[in-house]
Amino acid sequence: MAIVERLRAALSLSPDHATQVFDGPGTRSDFDLNPQWRTVRDEKPLRPAAVLIGLVDHDDDDMKVILTRRADHLSAHAGQVSFPGGRIDTTDPTPLDAALREAHEEVGILPDWVEPIGYLDTYETGTGFRILPVVGLVRPQAPLTPQASEVAAIFDVPLRYLMDPANHQRHTRTYQGYERHYFAIPYGDHYIWGATAGMLVNLYDRVFKSGV
Repeated sequence: MAIVERLRAALSLSPDHATQVFDGPGTRSDFDLNPQWRTVRDEKPLRPAAVLIGLVDHDDDDMKVILTRRADHLSAHAGQVSFPGGRIDTTDPTPLDAALREAHEEVGILPDWVEPIGYLDTYETGTGFRILPVVGLVRPQAPLTPQASEVAAIFDVPLRYLMDPANHQRHTRTYQGYERHYFAIPYGDHYIWGATAGMLVNLYDRVFKSGV
C-alpha cells in the first residue's frame, strides 16, 4: 500500500475537531517512559497546543518530514528540534487551525499549501503541554522561511528513516534531580528527542508498524 494511502487509512479528521474539542484518538506522554514523574510533577492544568507534522513530496521513495531547530535565545526548549507549532489561542477555531497558523508564522507555510490527513494521539509533556499532532501533506514547491525570533533552522528528514524502528533509541539523562527516559532519533548533526521523537514513534505505531 502506498504511504499516502496508508496514512489516510490509519488516520482521520474527526468531525469533533470542527470545534475546540481537544482530544486525539488516544493519549501518549513523557510519562509513558517515566511513570514516577506523575507523582513529582506540579499538577497544573495542561496548556493546549498543536503541531504540524508536515510531509513533503507524495513520492513514496522521497517523502520527507519538516522539522525545525528552535532559536538558541528562547527561554524554553532553546536549540531543540521540534515540529512547527505552539499554543492554541482563544482565536483559533480548532486545533487544526492553530497548527496551520503556527506553521505559517514559524516557517512560512500557507494553510492552503497543506492537505490535512488526520491526528495522532494527544501528547502530554512533562513541561505542562497537551499537544495535538496534525499530520498533513505539504506542497513540494512550498517555500520555507524561518521566523528568526523563534526558529534557528528548518530542515527535513526522510520519512523512511524516521519510521525505521532501528533508529528509535531510548536515552536517559538526569533532569532536575530525577532520572528521565526518553525517545531519541539522531539524524546527522540533528538530535531529535523528547516529545518530538515520541510523536514520531506514535506515527510509526499508528501507521507503519506492520511495515513501511
